[in-house]
Amino acid sequence: MTELWVIVPAHQEAARLGDTLDALAAQRDRDFTLVVVDNASTDTTAAIARDFADRAPFPVRVLDEPEKGVGCAVDTGFRYAIANGARLLARTDADCLPHPGWTAAARTALDRGAGLVCGRIDARHDEHGPVGRAVFRTMVCLAAFFGRIRPAHWRRRGYLSPYRMHAGNNMAITVALYETVGGMPRRPSPTDRLFLNRVRRHTTAIVHARDMVVANSTRRLAAYGLIGTARWYLDKGSGHLGEDPR
Repeated sequence: MTELWVIVPAHQEAARLGDTLDALAAQRDRDFTLVVVDNASTDTTAAIARDFADRAPFPVRVLDEPEKGVGCAVDTGFRYAIANGARLLARTDADCLPHPGWTAAARTALDRGAGLVCGRIDARHDEHGPVGRAVFRTMVCLAAFFGRIRPAHWRRRGYLSPYRMHAGNNMAITVALYETVGGMPRRPSPTDRLFLNRVRRHTTAIVHARDMVVANSTRRLAAYGLIGTARWYLDKGSGHLGEDPR
């Protein structure tokens, strides 16, 4: 039984999931079990995951989570992994491309004593040109800066560690800490900041691993525009814009 389990929540991801699964199959450290959580999809997302399981170089489980919301899917996947013997948990999303050293970097950081590991995100090269990727990187930097200066995130609010930008599509955590903080909020996105702040109230063992890299989809930027995406990162959700495209 593997101690590292990777969770991938997926909703209507038939067009992108295959690339994510191939990126996981290309990992240098493939000693893990993969759980794909189909979150109320009506397309062929689950079928793609099950087909991949037949040729994957590691064990693959495909779960159904009928309650819509990325937090619901992630929590269901994590708790399934825990019930089946996981000690370490990692997550990426079904529209992301983990670099080949992603699982190795996550395992190394957790084995060295981290409780929560936040990786580095970049924009996918197949969705936007250099300008779009530069805009994405700028928005990530601005979101990280705003998070650090936001009064609600200051340590005097009861947090044990300073705020650090946390992308749910590139994270790893120990089972012990996940259970201690009560798990992922079971709600639609955004959930990242809520979860990070749960962790910050319990530990200082939060690290940023620059070698734990995921190429992130920029389709939210295309769908929402600059202002809409900024509102999303400020925890406003998708509002009148409809279902989050991730």
